Amino acid sequence: DVQLVESGGGLVQAGESLRLSCAASGLDFDDYVIAWFRQAPGKDREGVSVINNRDRRVYYDDSVEGRFTMSSDNVKNTVYLNMNSLKPEDTAVYYCAAENSVPPTFEVDEYDYWGQGIQVTVSS
Repeated sequence: DVQLVESGGGLVQAGESLRLSCAASGLDFDDYVIAWFRQAPGKDREGVSVINNRDRRVYYDDSVEGRFTMSSDNVKNTVYLNMNSLKPEDTAVYYCAAENSVPPTFEVDEYDYWGQGIQVTVSS
């Protein structure tokens, strides 16, 4: 079975940094697109960043471009999201998601596999 397990969330102050990890198992890691999404209370789930492990290209939503960096370790089968200069509006539950039948996308419905989510809270 495919499993995605997020870790690294927590409470920080505005301007600080966090690193999220998503450990993947049960899949051919190098053949998957893996994305980070987030969902704030009362809002839709939105894409943050996505990596195509086939060519290691990374794409970001405009709201995090220049502040967040996504990377992938194909030895540990883990993707990371380094989040710098955090803002209160980055507060959300963050999810990683994986799919191997689509190109990189922020369309929630295109992903079959999801982690359980992890809370990130940024205080002002």
